[in-house]
Amino acid sequence: MRNNISAGKSLGEVHGSVDPGKHARNWKKVLSFFGPAYLVSVGYMDPGNWATDLAGGSKFGYQLIWVLLMSNLMALLLQSLAARLGIVRQRDLAQANRETYPKGVNFILYILAEIAIAATDLAEVLGMAIGIQLLTGLPLVWGVSITVFDTFLLLLLQRLGMRTVEAFIITLIGVVGISFLFEIILARPDLAEVATGLIPHIPNDEALYIAIGIIGATVMPHNLYLHSALVQTRKIRNSEKGIRQALKFNFYDSTIALNIAFLVNTAILVLAATVFFKAGRTDVAEIKDAHQLLAPLLGSGIAPVVFAIALIAAGQSSTVTGTLAGQIVMEGYLKLHINPMLRRLITRLLAIVPAVIVISFYGEEEVNDLLIFSQVVLSMQLGFAVVPLIHFVSDKKTMGQFVINPVVKVLAWLVAVVLVALNVNLLYHAALSFFNTSDNVFWKIIIIGGAGSLAFLLGYIVVYPYLPKIYSMQSHEEIIQEEQRND
Repeated sequence: MRNNISAGKSLGEVHGSVDPGKHARNWKKVLSFFGPAYLVSVGYMDPGNWATDLAGGSKFGYQLIWVLLMSNLMALLLQSLAARLGIVRQRDLAQANRETYPKGVNFILYILAEIAIAATDLAEVLGMAIGIQLLTGLPLVWGVSITVFDTFLLLLLQRLGMRTVEAFIITLIGVVGISFLFEIILARPDLAEVATGLIPHIPNDEALYIAIGIIGATVMPHNLYLHSALVQTRKIRNSEKGIRQALKFNFYDSTIALNIAFLVNTAILVLAATVFFKAGRTDVAEIKDAHQLLAPLLGSGIAPVVFAIALIAAGQSSTVTGTLAGQIVMEGYLKLHINPMLRRLITRLLAIVPAVIVISFYGEEEVNDLLIFSQVVLSMQLGFAVVPLIHFVSDKKTMGQFVINPVVKVLAWLVAVVLVALNVNLLYHAALSFFNTSDNVFWKIIIIGGAGSLAFLLGYIVVYPYLPKIYSMQSHEEIIQEEQRND
C-alpha cells in the first residue's frame, strides 16, 4: 500500500493541496476530483491539431470523423494509465523512469522529453501569434514576441491555488467550445451526413496520410507526464477504498474532459467539411486560409473573429499546461528545482527564438511548415513516454492489487504499437520528402544516424524490464526509504 512521502513529491508546492475528504456532500467530493484531466485535454485541441482537422474536413468532408473517435479512445486509455500510476504509486512518469532505468538512459529520456515540451510550446506560440494577428492585424513576429509575457501568468495562478489554475483552464476550454458551437450553428451541417463519418472508411492514400497525421498528433508525450503528476494534487486516503475511489472519479474526469476535446476537434473538421469541402475549396489546410474564407462562405463577419478568439484561447491554455509539464520533467528526472520564472523563460525562449528566426528570414508563409515540424518532433518522442508507462502499470510488485488486468494490458500495447507505427510512417515520409528535395549530405547522415539511435533506444526501453539479471524494480517502500536517506 502507498505511504505518504515527505521528500521528492511531484509538484511539491501543490501536492495534496486539494482535499476531497473535507466535503460532507457526495457531489462536492466528486467534483473536487475533477480538474486534472481538463488541464491535460487542452493538449488535444491545441493549435498544432487544428491544421490536420482543417485538412481532413476540407479535402474529404465528414469521412474522417471516425479517426478522431478512434484517436480519442486511444488517448482515454493512455491518460487513464498515467493517472493510475500517479494515484497508486504517488510517482509521476519522470520519477518512475528515474527509479527504474540506468542514469545514462534516463538522461537521454529527459532530453527527449524537454525537446517534446519545447516543440509543444512552439506550436502554442505560433497558434497564439496567428490568433493575435488575425484579430488585430499585427505582424506575426510581433504576436510571437507578445507571447513572452504570459510567462508571468502561471506564476500568478499557482499562487492563487491549484483550483484557480484549473478554473482558468476550464474557462478557456469553454471559450473554445462555445466559439465552435457558434460556428457550427452558422454553418448548419446536415447531422445525418455528419453521422456517416463515424463509419470507418479511407477513400485514398492522401486520406490515409491525413488520418495518420490526426492519430499521430493525438497523444502528446508531455500529457502523460502531466497527468501522472496532476492527480497527486488531490489528498487521497491511504486505504484500498480511498485509492479505488480516486481511480474511479479520475476516470470520470478523464472521460468527460477528453470527450470535450473530441467534440472540439470534430467541430473543427465538421466546420471545414461543411463550409469548405461543400464549396469546392479542398485546398484549405492552413489556419489563415480558413480564417479568411469563413466570412464570405458563411456570410457573417463575426465568424472569423470568433475563430481567432478560439485560437488564442486554445494557445493560451496549452502554454500553461506546457509549463507545468516542464517543471514535472525537470524535477522528476534530475531532482533539480529551479526558479519557476527562470524555468518558464527558458522554455518560452526555446519556442520564440526559432519562430522569430523563421519568420524574419523566410517570411510568414513558412509558419505552417514550422507548425508541421513541431508535430513531427512530437511524433519522435511518443514511444519513449508510452512504453515505460505501460511497463510501470503492468508491474505487480509496485502496483499490487491495482495492476492493470490482462485485457487492458493487451489493449495498451496494441495502442502503443499502432501509435509508434503511425508516427514512424509520418517520420519516414517527412525524411523521404527531404531526401528527394535536398542535396545536403551532412543532414542526410544526421537524419539516418538519429533515426537509428532512436530506434535502438526505443528497443532498449521495451526489453529492459524483461532482463532479470540487470533489472530490479524497487518496491515502493524501498523507494521511500532511499528518498528519505538521500534527502
